[in-house]
Amino acid sequence: MSHPVKLRLSDDLERTRVTVFFRLLLAIPHLVWLNLWGIAVFLVTILNWFATLATGTPWQTAHAFASRYVRYTVHVYAYIGLLADPYPTFGGNVDYPVDVELPEPGPQSRWRVLFRLLLAIPALLLGSVLATGFWYRGDSADSYYAIVGLLTIVALLGWFAILARSRMPRGLRDAGAYAVSYNAQLYAYLLLVTDRYPNSDPLAALHDLPARQDPIRLDVEDDRKRGRATTFFRLLLAFPHFVWLALWGIAAYGAAIASWFVQVIAGRPSPGLHRFIATYLRYGTHVYAYVYLLAEPYPEFDGREGGYPIELSFAEPQRQDRLTVAFRLVLAIPAFVISTAYSGVAVVAVVLGWFAVLVRGEMPLGLRNAIALWLRYNQQTLGYVMLLTERYPYSGPTTSGPAAEPEPPVFLPPDALAM
Repeated sequence: MSHPVKLRLSDDLERTRVTVFFRLLLAIPHLVWLNLWGIAVFLVTILNWFATLATGTPWQTAHAFASRYVRYTVHVYAYIGLLADPYPTFGGNVDYPVDVELPEPGPQSRWRVLFRLLLAIPALLLGSVLATGFWYRGDSADSYYAIVGLLTIVALLGWFAILARSRMPRGLRDAGAYAVSYNAQLYAYLLLVTDRYPNSDPLAALHDLPARQDPIRLDVEDDRKRGRATTFFRLLLAFPHFVWLALWGIAAYGAAIASWFVQVIAGRPSPGLHRFIATYLRYGTHVYAYVYLLAEPYPEFDGREGGYPIELSFAEPQRQDRLTVAFRLVLAIPAFVISTAYSGVAVVAVVLGWFAVLVRGEMPLGLRNAIALWLRYNQQTLGYVMLLTERYPYSGPTTSGPAAEPEPPVFLPPDALAM
């Protein structure tokens, strides 16, 4: 059953360089108004909480007030995150290229309303790493660390891409839309607009996912059933694989260096080196899938194809442009940054999934697909760096389909700006 809070996209990806360059400055009035409005919504929601506990149905005026605030929040975050170009209105009542559909007020479970804030803690953690991220304190009093949110990374990389070509890459836009969609559902849940828990599934966040058949493809064939005992001791059980993966990695990265020289000098890949590196990445996929609760079977140590529910498939080796090969590490920097943002999402998702499995014996679909999105992007990034493909990793959620046409390059290799 689909979630009652739905994101709607009608954006054409075109952007105005001047407004993008000054986007944060232009957004200051909205950020001020968003915080002032948020204080009012907080107070109204407290009253609505008591009313809903008493009657089992939210107060209609408070529901409408909170709904407009949620819509306005989506508009502002979409504007700041470069997911849309028009300047938003201040009322949250006018259609926007990135908008949200919200349900009418209806009956809600009193006990879920009573414990709403406590129940929302897992969603708040996931929503934070999808949006702006958060700071946390280290071991010493003066050490702090930051986890940068996915939407923040999308805005940063999108800013450079737009200044280069006046267009937001589709993959970045969709990755940001996933973050905005989840947080819209989170705000609607916290503000009693809906009783439905936020859906973490990136494949359900957007109504129109692109169909792609990338040279490096992750296939997920898993029933989500998990053993509680093997889940509880998952890291300990995976220790032999960590050791073998590290040892194999030394040889694999040596092979990637050799492949770099072969392709720069000869202009063609070595099939033997390609197979060796591909097998290493496939084995790494099996190990990550096991550790991150994407699959239940204990992996084999050989990385053979077809031996695991989470499989990484590779196209045959193709000639690659010498120039993009020569500067592959530099060109891959944006992909590494995005992969780091997705890794934060995956870590939170696997921690939440770990508790869910211990309670239910099953990995939630949304969390599994969120982790799979990170694993697919991470392995595509490694495959790109290790010269298995010239296709740049695609940063948004995607479904399998016909081969994707690369976008024209500007200052990156073919398809890089599609990201």
